[in-house]
Amino acid sequence: MEKINQILELVDSLTILELKDLVSALEEKYGVSAAPVAVAGAAVAAAAPAEEEKTEFDVELTSFDEAAKLKVIKAVKEITGLGLGEAKEIVVGAPKMVKTGVSKEEAESLKAQLEEAGAKITLK
Repeated sequence: MEKINQILELVDSLTILELKDLVSALEEKYGVSAAPVAVAGAAVAAAAPAEEEKTEFDVELTSFDEAAKLKVIKAVKEITGLGLGEAKEIVVGAPKMVKTGVSKEEAESLKAQLEEAGAKITLK
């Protein structure tokens, strides 16, 4: 530990140009680079959001084609298992959630069904 403290004292006494030369000499002699430390930190930060991939989605009916209103109501009724009146309330009250907390695959499937009927869907 004593040697390390002596080295640190010497480093503290160096000018910026001398520090730059020291870093260059260390990189050349030992085949290392100070740059990967910063890059590795950035890589870890960039990788973090990928780990938090969303697993549950909400299917929101944002609007619908007025000419296809009945088809959309029937599709919502079929998907949700609600009665005709409740399904109509969801459609007429758009934007409204049709289903919440579903898997990505189910959300994509429901979106396709509803869009085929004439609805505009947003996955959240």
